Amino acid sequence: MAITSANQLELLQTAEAVAREKMIDPGLVIEAMEESLARAAKSRYGAEMDIRVSIDRKTGRATFTRVRTVVEDEELENYQAEMTVAQAKQYFEPAKSGREEFWYRDGQLLDLNEVKTPEIGDEFREIVPPVDMGRIAAQSAKQVILQKVREAERDRQYEEFKDRAGTIINGVVKREEYGNVIVDVGAGEAILRRNEKIGRESYRPNDRIRCYVKDVRRETRGPQIFLSRTAPEFMAELFKMEVPEIYDGIIEIKAVARDPGSRAKIAVISYDGSIDPVGACVGMRGSRVQAVVNELQGEKIDIIPWNEDVPTFLVNALQPAEVSKVVLDEDAERIEVVVPDDQLSLAIGRRGQNVRLASQLTGLDIDILTEEEESARRQAEFAERTKLFMDTLDLDEFFAQLLVSEGFTNLEEVAYVELDELLVIDGVDEDTANELQARARDFLDEQNRKALEHARELGVQDSLVSFEGLTPQMIEALAKDGVLTLEDFATCADWELAGGWTTVDGERTKDDGLLEPFDVGLEEAQNMVMTARIQLGWVDPAELEAEEAAEDGEEDEATEEAGA
Repeated sequence: MAITSANQLELLQTAEAVAREKMIDPGLVIEAMEESLARAAKSRYGAEMDIRVSIDRKTGRATFTRVRTVVEDEELENYQAEMTVAQAKQYFEPAKSGREEFWYRDGQLLDLNEVKTPEIGDEFREIVPPVDMGRIAAQSAKQVILQKVREAERDRQYEEFKDRAGTIINGVVKREEYGNVIVDVGAGEAILRRNEKIGRESYRPNDRIRCYVKDVRRETRGPQIFLSRTAPEFMAELFKMEVPEIYDGIIEIKAVARDPGSRAKIAVISYDGSIDPVGACVGMRGSRVQAVVNELQGEKIDIIPWNEDVPTFLVNALQPAEVSKVVLDEDAERIEVVVPDDQLSLAIGRRGQNVRLASQLTGLDIDILTEEEESARRQAEFAERTKLFMDTLDLDEFFAQLLVSEGFTNLEEVAYVELDELLVIDGVDEDTANELQARARDFLDEQNRKALEHARELGVQDSLVSFEGLTPQMIEALAKDGVLTLEDFATCADWELAGGWTTVDGERTKDDGLLEPFDVGLEEAQNMVMTARIQLGWVDPAELEAEEAAEDGEEDEATEEAGA
C-alpha cells in the first residue's frame, strides 16, 4: 500500500496505543515507525541511498528525504549518499522551481541567498515520493517496529529496577519452571531460582510472594531480575521494615548469618545508650521478631549484641552455650574456644549449625575444645617444655618444671632474658642464674655452629650468610629448600617465607612458610626481601620512598573524602 493512501492520523493513533500498552514513550514508537519506513524506501530506491523518514507529530504526515553529504575528494566512496565540494556547487543554488531541495549545515537550514559556497559536512536533502509498501516491505517494517518497541520496553524495565537491587519487592507467582519460580513484579518478570528458595517452600500460581532483589542485569534477552529469599540481606531488610529504630539508624545490623529455613544469628548494636538493641528487635512479647520468623517459614533467630572486642562478641555469638575461655589468633584469623564438657554438643549444635553460624557472623574459623581436652593439651605442652630444659640445660625435672611454670617456653628466653627475671624463681640465686644462661648460650652457640656448617655443606653462599636478620637456623632452613644466595632470597615472595592462608572453594588452607617456625611474620618477611633487593640494586630506595609517599597521600585523600 502507499503510505499516502493510509489515514495519516492512524499512525499517531497506533503509536499512542502501543506506547500506552507497553508503558513507553510514544516518541520511541514513532521513531521505530520512521526507521521501518526508511528501510522500506531503501529497498525501493536502493540500499546505497541515505533515505530518511520523518513523521509529523501532529498530523501524522510522513516525509521521505534523500540525503547526500559533502566529503573530501579522497573520502568519496558512496556516490549515492556522498558528493565532493565540486559536485555540490552545481546543487548549491536556490531551490529550482517544482523541486523541494534544501541545504543543511550542522543541522541548521541554510539560506542560500547568504551562503554561496558548500563546505565539508554540509547535507543536501531533497524530498522524494513516498513508496508503495508491498507485503514483504510491510512485514519488514512491522518487525522493525516490534524490535524497537521491545528494546524500549527492556530499557524501561532496566531503568525502573536497577536502583531497586538490595531492596525487598512484592510480587505474584506466575508459574514454576524446573524448580525456578517466575514472579510478576508489575512492570516485568523476575526469577526466584531453586537455590534461592527456602528449602520447604512451594508456590502456586497467583500466590503473593515477598523477595529480596539480589541482582539486576542488562542482558541480550532483556533485563534479568534475580530474587532471593535465602540471602542474609533479606533478613536484614525484613528487620528494617519491622523495627523503626533500625530504619532510623539508631540501631544498626552489623552482621547476619543464616541457615535458611532452620536457624539464623543477627548481630545488632545501638547508638543510643537508652535503647536495648536486642529488646528493640524482639519487640513487645516478641511481636517484631515473630513477624520476621513467620515470613521466613519459622526460621529460628538468635539476636546477639555486637561488640568490638572479638572474643566477647564470639562468646555472645555461641549462645546458648557457655564459654570458659577464648584464645584469638589474629594472624591466622582463627579463634579457639574452650567450653565445659557438658556444653560441647550445645556449642557445636546439630550438624555443627551453631558453631558454623557463629563462624560466619565473626568471619573467623572457630576451634572448639572441651576443658578436659584443653587441660590435656596444656599438660602435654608443659611436659614437652620440661623435657626440653632437662635435656639441653642438664636440669632435674623439678627445676625444669619451675622454669616452665614461670612462663619460659624456649632456650632463647632463658639465655637472653634480664637476670632479674630468673632471680624471682624460688631457689635461684645470682650464680645459679648466670650458670643457667651460660648453659643455654653454649647450647645455642653449638646449635648455630652445626646449622651453619650444614648450610654450607648444602651450598649456601657468603652473600646469604652475611645478610642481617637471618639466624643460622633460618639459613639452614632456606638452604634445605634450595635458597642458597642473596639473589635466591630476593626472588622469594613474602608468603613463601612467612606462610599464610589460601581460600579454595570456600575452604581455608594453610600455606607453610620457610621461616614460619622462627616466628617471622608477613611484614617482617616483606621488609627482609625488600632490603635484599635494595642491596642487590634491583630497587632504587628513592623511587621506593616516592611510591610510598604517593600511596600515603592517596590514603589520606580517601580518608578525608570518607570523613566528608
